[in-house]
Amino acid sequence: MILIADGGSTKCDWILLDSEGEQIMKTRTKGLNPAVFKTEVLQERLEENLDLKQVKEKVERVHFYGAGCGTAKPTALLKAILSTYFSGASDVRVQEDMVAAVYAVTDKPGIVCILGTGSNSCYYDGKTVRTAVDSLGYILMDEASGNYFGKRLIRDYYYKKMPKKLADIFEKEYDLSSDSIKENIYKKDNPNTYLAHFAEFIFKNERNGYFYQLIAEGMQNFIEHRVLCFKEAQNVPIHFVGSIAYFSQDIIKDSLQPYRLEPGNFVQRPIDGIIDYYRKHFIGK
Repeated sequence: MILIADGGSTKCDWILLDSEGEQIMKTRTKGLNPAVFKTEVLQERLEENLDLKQVKEKVERVHFYGAGCGTAKPTALLKAILSTYFSGASDVRVQEDMVAAVYAVTDKPGIVCILGTGSNSCYYDGKTVRTAVDSLGYILMDEASGNYFGKRLIRDYYYKKMPKKLADIFEKEYDLSSDSIKENIYKKDNPNTYLAHFAEFIFKNERNGYFYQLIAEGMQNFIEHRVLCFKEAQNVPIHFVGSIAYFSQDIIKDSLQPYRLEPGNFVQRPIDGIIDYYRKHFIGK
């Protein structure tokens, strides 16, 4: 049996396929980003999932794709944790989430973008994945991501740039005291996930001019830094993966037009799109 995982900082989706390629389990854990979370947190989040605990001895292969797995040190850390937990697995692989995103949206050349809690992009030539810029995370980069929009909402609220009607709703739904915000950002674990949860506000309310401009400005920033950095951008479709992208398709398509970029596929959860890839390339091999 092969266990496939697609993980971010907020959540991680898992699918278990049998030797015939049939899905026999689907579950979710909290996020397993090894560049953000300590070893004890990663271990705890694995162990608290009862579905994984029931099948851990039966799993033969583990293929994990996740945020924070683009460099050697965090990748090695998570691989060691997974190898220990799934002790019977002879094949444990850990790769960055961009690879799963590619598998989920295309088998042809294109640019693939992730817009979830964080953001990233790559060029896929039909065989290999190539990034143009190393991702430096939520403080320095992550344009148009959940944490990017969360920060923007908080700033707009405090600077009184958010429309009054929306600001009244916003302060009723979230704890916006300065003490709480600073404690969660500067003292507690997972500040990127904390910031990203504010972005839900955009998609829980009726789309209006403020939200449209907010997303459009973030997308312009993302396109200029994360799409146009690829010389192939004008010649291939631009695919998007992640909840932020999935629920902002109309604005993303509008944002691509001035740059004469072609929108491609939009997928909310990569895990749902890579089963066919695995059935074609791994099952029975």
